[in-house]
Amino acid sequence: MKRLALAITLAPALAAGHVLAQTLNVNTAGDVNMVEYINDYLGPKFEALHPGVTVRALGTGPGDAGSQAIYEKLAAQRDAETWDVDVAVLHQRMTGQMVREGLLAPYRDEIATGDLVSAENAEVALGADVSGYVMPMFQSQVAIAYNPSLVATPPQSYAELAEWVSEHPDQFGYNGITGGMAGVGFVFGWLYAFTDMAEEMRNGPWREDAPQEWQDALAALREFNRHVTLTPGNAGTLDAMNRGEIAMGPVWMDMFHAWIDDGRLNPDFELLILEPGMPGQPMYYTLPARAAEPELARAFIELATSPEVQAEGIVGMFSWFPGIDAEHVRAELDAETWERFYADVAPEILAERGVSMPQADYFNAILEAYELHVAN
Repeated sequence: MKRLALAITLAPALAAGHVLAQTLNVNTAGDVNMVEYINDYLGPKFEALHPGVTVRALGTGPGDAGSQAIYEKLAAQRDAETWDVDVAVLHQRMTGQMVREGLLAPYRDEIATGDLVSAENAEVALGADVSGYVMPMFQSQVAIAYNPSLVATPPQSYAELAEWVSEHPDQFGYNGITGGMAGVGFVFGWLYAFTDMAEEMRNGPWREDAPQEWQDALAALREFNRHVTLTPGNAGTLDAMNRGEIAMGPVWMDMFHAWIDDGRLNPDFELLILEPGMPGQPMYYTLPARAAEPELARAFIELATSPEVQAEGIVGMFSWFPGIDAEHVRAELDAETWERFYADVAPEILAERGVSMPQADYFNAILEAYELHVAN
């Protein structure tokens, strides 16, 4: 019924014997590949299904600054009857604030793919309730990459890893909290593992005195860092593994697979997610509250989050993990691709050990505490 409703909204113009010229404006944070994905793949696919519609993608830049730019653009139009952004692709950090300020509209229950996602981060973004307002475009997950020729029996938990690095100095590498989010995610996972505050850090509420309870975990991390190799960033960790300088390190799983696909990384390397869990985060499709083309926007997001497009575009073209639950994408992937993506980390392990980033206040406080107690 949801699909039928979306189709009916476009039917009158076609039935009348003419096609309405419409523009769907998509603003996306993220790297240039986000814009290319829409302009070169998703946009033309949507235009072919909706004659007369032009999809126009605008990139606002990588990182949280890109999402901030979209926020500022919509906030500046707050009093206008309609806004010039129909679909906004956002990071987690700004999404919760935009929901609270009424800049986004709930839509997930109105599209046919809305029930294909059950991930925690489809309901909560860094502690903010975004249920109904978002659909993940793709999922990014921090994991440990390792060279099995050097690590026959890899540690399976943060506690085991702490013991392993003391016995294998300089063989674990990561970038601390500078140069990339893989290292930042590793640090968040460390605090989750070595404090009893994981749920509070992820979901709030924020407590001003909370950092005082992290002293033992931070001291242990400082000692841990004495036995590791500090790399210059996400790419630096993978490069160091490729050169044999380190045997293990935290990476983004999608970046890991993309490098293997491009021939830049040893295909024998493997992945695991440490117990009790490591953070990940999605990019979100969102609908601005006063989008000029809300019906087209819902149809666009529905197409973008369909199993077919998630398999062909998100997984097949970019080696990203699907935003919807993997079980809904499996039938659209060949056995080789499924095995390549999920042989090391099965979907059930992702569901169990893939956890969200901290709530925004904890996010900042952990980084400040690392600088104060670990880096110095």
